[in-house]
Formats: sequence, structure tokens, C-alpha cells
Amino acid sequence: MIIELAQLSGIAVAFGCGLLIGIEREYRKRHGSPRRNAGVRTCALAGLTGGLTQAMGGGLVPFAAVLVIALALILRWRDLSPNAGIASEIALFLSFAFGVTAIGNPGIAAGGAVVVAATLNLRSSLHHFARETLQPGELRDALVLACAALVVRPLLPDEASPWLMGVNLRALWTLAIMIMAIQGGAHIALRVAGPTMGLALAGFASGLVSSVATFAAMGGRCRADASLRDACVAGALLSNAATFVLLWVVALTIAADHIALVAPILSSGSLAAVGVAVLALRGRLGESDYVPGNEHAFSIRQALGFAAFMSLVTVAVAYANKHLGAQAGLASAAFAGFFDVHAAAGSALSLLTAGKASSSDSVLAFLLAVSTNMVSKVGAAAASGGLAFALRTGSSLVIVLLAAWLPYWLSLR
Repeated sequence: MIIELAQLSGIAVAFGCGLLIGIEREYRKRHGSPRRNAGVRTCALAGLTGGLTQAMGGGLVPFAAVLVIALALILRWRDLSPNAGIASEIALFLSFAFGVTAIGNPGIAAGGAVVVAATLNLRSSLHHFARETLQPGELRDALVLACAALVVRPLLPDEASPWLMGVNLRALWTLAIMIMAIQGGAHIALRVAGPTMGLALAGFASGLVSSVATFAAMGGRCRADASLRDACVAGALLSNAATFVLLWVVALTIAADHIALVAPILSSGSLAAVGVAVLALRGRLGESDYVPGNEHAFSIRQALGFAAFMSLVTVAVAYANKHLGAQAGLASAAFAGFFDVHAAAGSALSLLTAGKASSSDSVLAFLLAVSTNMVSKVGAAAASGGLAFALRTGSSLVIVLLAAWLPYWLSLR
């Protein structure tokens, strides 16, 4: 049998995969491992064996695989110490498997070998992360997020539900997953950054759950310690920036085909929200003694509650729009914005996607929801932090609100 040039290239990749994994194993033996693990020569030859047997037609691959497995079992039998793992034996078999794969898919084989070698080399860091850094609640949250995304989501119907007046259940569930993922990312940022970022980063993270509640919490802390006023203002305004982050997520998830309608509003409002937050943030990061204490990466109750509340708001707005007229639908969306801007905005966009509301009515409802939510934030700031705190944060919110309405006003001209 004549081996073609492409197969020769695959055989070279197969040998390289085994060589890379073997070098890592040899390095491990040199730095304290007492076991007589498979090293650079064994893994390289296993990879070459896989490549050659596959290049010669594949008939010998099962027999070669049995041989490699037997060799791995012998290596394991030679070291029966209670603390011995089987990473080296698995690495040996993977070297062979990558060799077989390299003949038809050299890129996949090479990438897989790099990932395996890196995983083996990061043994100490991974052990420390799993045993010391990772908290029980964080592990639970990671499993819940994976289950929600990979198990539950594919089972939900990807179509408008008549009993929910056109609401797409999979889209709503995807939105809940996105919220949990964003909250998890903020939690990781808090863990990595530590207390030096203080109330500012904490404000952004908690703003992903409820910006109105964050304004109230920051106001209460400001009233308790006036020296933290600047840091509390920065934290509150960063929570408002988080509001626009989630509004982008809502718009892209619920109405990706109509994103051009709200993109100018979201872009203008987001830039203003980030701008006023950055101005309040300058020089204020080190003024707080905030230390992250919640071991959970995200709030499952909040994410699911958001999806449920958004469904109810969508049904209510759709009913008002259908039976009471467009004006009643706008009023319902605006009223819902006092409590949850994302649910109200998502409801307006859901009706647009389902064809139950015009683009102009939906965009106006979207803006009214944002506006009423800003009023709630100012009210929370005044009730908890006093007049001075409300004026500092409220003036910035007015700037953000004007920036959000500006593209709409310009489109009417």
C-alpha cells in the first residue's frame, strides 16, 4: 500500500501529538513524581502507532488500541500506591487516539494534544482551584447553569405559544440563562479583583440583579457613612450601566431581527450611562472596604423570577394592546417599568416580534419603560440616601435619559 503525501503529513502530526504529551509527562517525572510513568518515548511511539495503523487502512487500529490499553494496565499494575492516579495511563491512550485522528483530521488532533498537555501541566493549579478556591455554592451554580443551558433549553418549544399570546418559551429561558451567565461573570470579577475595587464593582454586579435595589442599598450606606458618598454614587451609577448591559441582552435575545430599531437608543443610553459612571468613578476605587461575601455566583430565583415576571407583563401588555387599544398597551409597559425595566422592555419587543404591535408603539413603550425605571431609581436614592445623594445620582440619570431619548426625537424630525 502506497502512503500518500497527505497521510505522511498526518503521520507527522500523530508523532508530534504523542511527543508533546510525552514531554509533559517526562517533565512531571523530573519534578518529583516517583512513578515510572509513560514518558516521551512511549507516548510518541503510541501516537506514531495510531497514525501508521490508520494510514494503512484502519484494519489494525482495534488491535493496536488493545495493545496500548494493555500497556497502560501494566504501567498501572506496577504502581498500586493508594495515592496514584491514572492520568498518565489515560494520556498514553489519548496519544494513540490523537495519532489515529491525525490522519483524517490533523487540526483536531493537534489542538486536542495541546489541550491535554496543558491540562496535565496545570495539575497543581486545577487541584488548588477545585479544593481551595471553588466554593460549594459556586460549584452548584455552575452545574445548574450547565443543566439549564444544555438540558432544559433544548427541550423547550422554539415557537410562539398561543396560551402566552405569542411568547416564545425558549427565548425567555435563553434570556434567564444569559442573566445567570452575566451575574456569574460579575461574581468572578469580584472574586478576582478583591476588595480594592470596593463598592464600585459591587454596584455593577448587584445592578445585574436589580439596579433600583442597588440605588437603595448604596443610599443607605451613604447615609450611614457620609465619607463614602462618592464611592456609593459611583456604585449606584455603575448599576445603571449594568441596566443597559442587560437591555442589550434582552433586545438581542427577544428581537434580534428588529435590533436596528432600538440599537440607536441603547447605544446612546449606554455611552451616557458608562460616561457618567466613569466620571463618578475616577479616583474612588480604593475608598471602600467592601469584601465579596456571597459564595453563590448568581441568583437562580432572580433569573427565573425575571423570566416569569416578563411573561406576565408580556401577556398583560398584549391584552391591553389588543382589547383596550395601543395607548393602554403603552401605559401598561410604562407602569411595568417602575418595577422591572427589562421585563417591560422585553415585553414590548416580544409583541413587536410576534406582530402584535407596531414598531413605533414598541419603541415608544421601550423608552417609557426605561424612563419610569429611572424615576424608581431616583425615588429609591432619595428615600434611602437623602436629598444630597438623590441629587448627585439623579442629575446623572437625567443625562442618561436624555441621551436615550435623543435618537427617538431625531427620528421624528
